[in-house]
Amino acid sequence: MLENILYLVGGLVGGLILGFFLARFFMKKYLTKNPPINEKMIETMMSSMGRKPSQKQVKQVMNQMNRLNK
Repeated sequence: MLENILYLVGGLVGGLILGFFLARFFMKKYLTKNPPINEKMIETMMSSMGRKPSQKQVKQVMNQMNRLNK
């Protein structure tokens, strides 16, 4: 009886740990293929606020976003 409970608890803990690392791996893979924001989105956002951004400004914003995500 006690042995069965230990197997159940061990299986649950092992499954949670394995599930966490698998989910983390697949999310990283997904985000590298489909980044959440790109230069075109930043340019569109700045244009919608009434300013025409230069390429330098777009690059600066991208660098700031990348620095924050690391």
